[in-house]
Amino acid sequence: MSDTASKAVTLIGKNELPFWGITNAERVTRLASANGQTIAADGDILTDLAFAYDPLWYRHIVASPGLMLTRGGRAILAHCPTDAARKAVAQAMAEGRAVGAVAGMTAIAVEEGASLTNTELRSRITPFADVLTQTNIPALERASYFGAYKGVTDVLTKYLWPEWALVLTRIAARLGISPNQVTAVGFVLCLYAMWLFWFGHYWWGMLAGLVFMVLDTVDGKLARCTITSSWWGNIFDHGIDLIHPPFWWWAWGVGLVHWGQGLSNTAFAITMAVIVGGYVVQRLIEGQFILRNGGIHIHIWQKIDSQFRLITARRNPNMVILFAATLVGRPDMGLIAVAAWTALSCLFHLVRLAQAELARRKTGPLTSWMERLA
Repeated sequence: MSDTASKAVTLIGKNELPFWGITNAERVTRLASANGQTIAADGDILTDLAFAYDPLWYRHIVASPGLMLTRGGRAILAHCPTDAARKAVAQAMAEGRAVGAVAGMTAIAVEEGASLTNTELRSRITPFADVLTQTNIPALERASYFGAYKGVTDVLTKYLWPEWALVLTRIAARLGISPNQVTAVGFVLCLYAMWLFWFGHYWWGMLAGLVFMVLDTVDGKLARCTITSSWWGNIFDHGIDLIHPPFWWWAWGVGLVHWGQGLSNTAFAITMAVIVGGYVVQRLIEGQFILRNGGIHIHIWQKIDSQFRLITARRNPNMVILFAATLVGRPDMGLIAVAAWTALSCLFHLVRLAQAELARRKTGPLTSWMERLA
């Protein structure tokens, strides 16, 4: 096959049903573009538009010549290394029948429950792939949504609002709202929450912050489910996530004066130094871990690291502390508790960084516990 064909995808069949607000053909076209392929009539990557599947399958098959994904014997997605294989698979797809054995091709049956690792999302999942029909659109969208969810994250994002964010993600997709528009609304709420904290309006600030935090989940899921991730979108979203937390905690400390529980100048300075300094140090530790260990994130090295990520001193766990303290009328003690928890979390990660360095020197390059499950 030609070099051009080796970078192309051929769409087999038609399916006009909306999946996350777009047709399956548009979805695959976006997948192809995002992964450096084009759509052509003679591509060696074949996809049956009768099926919808997780982007993980697409990347896996595209990277593996001679591999095809099947369900009930029917080929869903195939990377054909020869013209003969391409012809046989394309004909079976077009006729909607089982493909059978094809020379030079190895089949992976979805029914066997194979799992793949998504390094970007720090998760290991069993990707979905099934016939796209009117009746199973909700189930497939749900599978797509949770497949786009980070496997290692904080306790609120993982357990409290996945269902809320799923509803909002579906609404946004149906209305044609872009991920960047969701991020922009969230950014306004982020600034509003900070302003409310500054003047001691903690309950209203936490409400604005809650909506922002949920939208912070929605924009990423919407981008991944509709295949509309972009360089600017990532910078916009992650930049806000990275920068705003220290400003929230500082505003919270200033707002204590309006609440009637202002800290002394010395106590305020020490508390802020610990919170802001600890936040920066934790981020530097994460970056150093990645640089020293071939791109592996500190939160997925061993299972204890993933478990600690649920509660480590990041924005959402800190907000739980502040909410509980405000509930009993002591937002001042909540801020001091955040400082203490930040210091402890920082110490934990420093120890883990040192342990990783010793392990790497002793046994060689580190691997994630998720990879070791494979």
